Amino acid sequence: MSTTPASADGQVNHPKDRPWVMRTYAGHSTAEASNALYRTNLAKGQTGLSVAFDLPTQTGYDPDSPLARGEVGKVGVPVPHLGEMRKLFDQIPLTGMNTSMTINATAMWLLAMYQVVAEEQNPELSPEEVAAQLAGTTQNDIIKEYLSRGTYVFGPEQSLRLTADMIAYTVNNIPKWNPINICSYHLQEAGATPTQELAYALCTAMAVLDTVKAAGQVSDEDFEKVVGRISFFVNAGVRFIEETCKMRAFVELWDEITRERYGVTDEKMRRFRYGVQVNSLGLTEAQPENNVQRIVLEMLGVTLSKSARARAVQLPAWNEALGLPRPWDQQWSLRLQQVLAFESDLLEYDDIFDGSHVIEAKVAELVAGAKAEIDRVQAMGGAIAAVDSGYMKQELVSSHAARRARIEGGEEVIVGVNRFETTEQSPLTADLDGAIMVADPEAEKAALASVEAWKAQRDQAEVDAALARLADDAKTGANLMTATLAAARAGATTGEWAAALRGVFGEFRAPTGVGGAVGVAEAGAELTAVRERVKATGEELGGRLRLLVGKPGLDGHSNGAEQVAVRARDAGFEVIYQGIRLTPEQIVAAAVAEDVHCVGLSILSGSHMELVPAVLDGLRAQGVADIPVIVGGIIPESDAKRLVELGVAAVYTPKDFGLTEIMGGIVDVIRTANDLA
Repeated sequence: MSTTPASADGQVNHPKDRPWVMRTYAGHSTAEASNALYRTNLAKGQTGLSVAFDLPTQTGYDPDSPLARGEVGKVGVPVPHLGEMRKLFDQIPLTGMNTSMTINATAMWLLAMYQVVAEEQNPELSPEEVAAQLAGTTQNDIIKEYLSRGTYVFGPEQSLRLTADMIAYTVNNIPKWNPINICSYHLQEAGATPTQELAYALCTAMAVLDTVKAAGQVSDEDFEKVVGRISFFVNAGVRFIEETCKMRAFVELWDEITRERYGVTDEKMRRFRYGVQVNSLGLTEAQPENNVQRIVLEMLGVTLSKSARARAVQLPAWNEALGLPRPWDQQWSLRLQQVLAFESDLLEYDDIFDGSHVIEAKVAELVAGAKAEIDRVQAMGGAIAAVDSGYMKQELVSSHAARRARIEGGEEVIVGVNRFETTEQSPLTADLDGAIMVADPEAEKAALASVEAWKAQRDQAEVDAALARLADDAKTGANLMTATLAAARAGATTGEWAAALRGVFGEFRAPTGVGGAVGVAEAGAELTAVRERVKATGEELGGRLRLLVGKPGLDGHSNGAEQVAVRARDAGFEVIYQGIRLTPEQIVAAAVAEDVHCVGLSILSGSHMELVPAVLDGLRAQGVADIPVIVGGIIPESDAKRLVELGVAAVYTPKDFGLTEIMGGIVDVIRTANDLA
């Protein structure tokens, strides 16, 4: 006889599981503006915070650094010192909050400031009591920064040391904190197949755990707790059946690795725990209203299977391919989650895929492929060795190139982009400039004033002593979290903390992956025609056409620039690509030294109106204003018009998905600049 209660209308009432944590990835302009947004989102039913930091904060620079020019407050909130962290969480009790911070290279520093603010909010408690109540996650996966996102600061070995120090500190002092999100999200954005996403994320996790174990800062008895605090941050694409199987494969593989490699006997500590941001890569500028259904399908891939369901979900907004979402756009994405969780019956049932031979076969295929790739990476010496050699980066660039070729050839259908392109005028985008939020243009001035005022009121001797201790500890095997907390309490800035460690660890430039990447396997008629034009134009100008692909500023999202570089090479250009994080001055110097025929700039951080004019001015100052400049990125139409008025020859945005067509456009630009008919 069933004990499940029935409602008055005869329907069976199933007890509901608790829904996942619902977050919105947010932060912009200033700490005050971001704080207001957080409190509004919490009032709308959001159950956790997900903080986006600006690029200077992520890469360890203060707003007054030349490298921060144009980047302050653009893709997140600037937090250059403890005073700004206080403003960011004003009236938000941190001991009762679950906060995710998307921060990697400077994760230790941001966690230290977060902890100090929590202590200040609770003066009646000891620091130890406060730390015991903090719950949340720091992304802190540095390996994927070398492969996809580009916000690394130090080399792989030194970065992994910071990660290991922080994991040991949190396990021993902040037991409810997840000190690292192993991020497969950004691997998929960089072109990873599901097999590569599984393999490279799990290889990263093994590298982290091996480093923590070797450091000896956590007792053997507590090592299971380290494994139990490892979480993952996963991407979910629109192929939601495959994504569901990928998540079930993650669960199976992680259980096996933690049991067999690390001897974890507690099932709870072996559980695969993950949060998710569904795929922003698949969002389109063309017919952006289609992004809503894409987001819903992607959400289903990480929620339908109970045994592999996400612990936290954050959804992008429909208009992220156009620019920065407005609060209303973020609310829409939050409501998508709430309708699924509270109106549907999803949470009333056990796993609906258990026993499906289709699902089981696909999971087995993914597991086998991932194991083979894991074995390849481990045979090289593990994830760090595969980063240093350029292997993983090269594989991702090649996978991304293959995907782009499928889209351009129509094999992979993108609705509204390469099929079903006819459309009615959308009321959502009738006013394109009004359909996105613009970061406060005064944010950089406010941040500069904040840093100046902060430095004026602090005890400089105390700061100097704290930074000196940090540098000294970096030269030894000491856990750097202790010195980092002391620096935060003394009033050091984000840039000063990173500079102290740069002085010991040095700078690092990751492999680009472009040199050995596989591009277009077979040239079709369109690419063949462009190759002939490239060759003919080069002969007319007395040599091979040379294209400089530049990434000015701190934007490390290099996927687009890499694909342009690979396709340009396939089209016959000589390509000069030096990687990410270059100043306008460095790009101009390279253009002059290499005697290039065209400069292509890639900027996705919103800093195009500051950095592109700086490159144009630099070329003029060097007497080479005749070198045409083209720009690609997420650039609003009004900004694109202004850039052309300033002298840019062409502007490309995500709607211009045909790389071979872009190559033809570059030839046109070069011919026009050189008065060739």
